[in-house]
Amino acid sequence: MPKQKSPSRQPLRHVRPSDLRAVAQLATQATRGVARIAEGVHQSVWSSMGVPGSAPGQTRGLTGFVYRAVHSVTEMVGKGLQAGFTKLEPLLVSLMDAPPETPEREAVLAALNGVMGDRLQQSNNPLATPMSLRHQGHALLLPERPLHVSNATGKVLLLIHGLCMNDLQWRAQGSARKDGTPAPVVDHGAALAAQLGYAPVYLRYNTGLHTSQNGQELAAKLEQLLAGWPVRVEELTIVAHSMGGLVSRSAVYYAQQRGLHWPSSLKNLVFLGTPHHGAPLEKAGNWIDVVLGATPYSRPFARLGQLRSAGITDLRFGHVLDADWEGRDRFRRGPDRRQPLPLPAGVHCFTAAATKAGQRSLLAERVLGDGLVPLPSALGQHNEPQHRLAFDKANQWVGYRMNHWDLLSSPEVTQQIVRWLEPI
Repeated sequence: MPKQKSPSRQPLRHVRPSDLRAVAQLATQATRGVARIAEGVHQSVWSSMGVPGSAPGQTRGLTGFVYRAVHSVTEMVGKGLQAGFTKLEPLLVSLMDAPPETPEREAVLAALNGVMGDRLQQSNNPLATPMSLRHQGHALLLPERPLHVSNATGKVLLLIHGLCMNDLQWRAQGSARKDGTPAPVVDHGAALAAQLGYAPVYLRYNTGLHTSQNGQELAAKLEQLLAGWPVRVEELTIVAHSMGGLVSRSAVYYAQQRGLHWPSSLKNLVFLGTPHHGAPLEKAGNWIDVVLGATPYSRPFARLGQLRSAGITDLRFGHVLDADWEGRDRFRRGPDRRQPLPLPAGVHCFTAAATKAGQRSLLAERVLGDGLVPLPSALGQHNEPQHRLAFDKANQWVGYRMNHWDLLSSPEVTQQIVRWLEPI
């Protein structure tokens, strides 16, 4: 019997017919982007010599003709590839079985959507991730089909992942122990189902979109979910990691603004490492835009910094509303102009933060944090009173010698969530 190949040697098992069209579209966009950068550098050099261009970043004369020809040919080839793969796609689908979802494929798609998911959606790229509510690995088709949820209870638990992640990554494993034994696999949703009787539902969404866009879509989907739930809903609890916490706050706000019913069932909100007031790494990314744009020679390369998605730039200050970003250049450096948004009234709100330091200190809070989010941001603290989030002291928890991802894989975090949510 021939030896079976390992999954790592079977890359085609992750490929679907629509991926050919999607990759061709990305390649076309990348080629045009590189050509624009090259033309920008070319024009910057010519401008320094006193030779004008037809427009900022564009060349003229024979050189301009060559660049326009490159753009035209690239667009023509791209459209040809798109048309060809669109015609071939039904045939390829009929010739091959659709491969099942694999963790590897979904992880790659989640990362891609986090970095440029807004562009994927704008160009109708098949790789763009649509928002879906999922149970036991399958999407709940709302409102097209009646809900069939095994082991449904009146306690609905929604788990929302963070940037560049997906719902499968709630099942997480930490680093091996010092003695070499593997760490246990942790699934907060499964633990809460087993210990407190929750029915877990997982959200999958395009993290490259604006947080407020995802919040509004989630608000509508939760209304459909609770309206079609097989048993009477006693309570809704949300556990959200990182960006997911901003999406959940946004969803509650827009649901209340639209008079939806589900917020009346919302009992608990648990935040895990949520950058309520932003993340330094995105602020650093914003500084990269400023530095690259400082000279005419490096300015064309600022386009590379601006590949960051709307979802990523929302993390600079922790945007949750349309008003936080509408009418503003999201790549322009400026002050925090967010609209204040307090925690929802009548909901028990809890926050778990992490720090890579061994104990609470200025270094631990302001510099280290969990590697991505500083402690004050995760705990809702802010110098300006209107932005402070009023978490009760008993509803705050800090994990030491932990990073951002340990909040998903630590049994200690699971135990803390259980203590918060268990009936008194």
